[in-house]
Amino acid sequence: MSDQNQVRLIKKYANRRLYDTQTSTHITLHDIRQLVIDEEPFQVLDAKTGEDLTRSILLQIIQEAESDGEPIFSSDMLRGIIRFYGPFQGMLGNYLEKSIQAVVDIQAKTGQQSSQAWSDYMRSQLPVMQDLMGQYVEQSKQLYLNTQNLFGMFPGFPGTPGRSDKDKKSEDDDKA
Repeated sequence: MSDQNQVRLIKKYANRRLYDTQTSTHITLHDIRQLVIDEEPFQVLDAKTGEDLTRSILLQIIQEAESDGEPIFSSDMLRGIIRFYGPFQGMLGNYLEKSIQAVVDIQAKTGQQSSQAWSDYMRSQLPVMQDLMGQYVEQSKQLYLNTQNLFGMFPGFPGTPGRSDKDKKSEDDDKA
């Protein structure tokens, strides 16, 4: 197996330091972020237990990036993601993964990944993209609500067809 195909091993010690076994040096989260950008395969393991900490480290990198500059995730978006944990998390995870992969594929096909031209283009397309995503989200929401209504999953859910004015008045009386 060539060096390019080998997974780079990073060990995390109790003192929270990260050690790159390939270069025999201590590294930072910024260095690991660069490995991600360079698409270099790596794995982070707890030096003592051998536990895989890769996801945890990647989440730390995202948290740092969200704290600096303009965040990707709004508070409302994070609340929405949290609500999906449970019975629908597999569906959301799969959707997000495919959506991000589609963006990466588009970047790769245009040959402009990480270039200023791509950034400028995306900035100019932002209003169009936001409008399209807004339409998509609204259509997805309607599809989801229609599916719930079809199967009668939430008969008392606001906006459910078939709710009589009596049901609404009874609900209002209960609140009073």
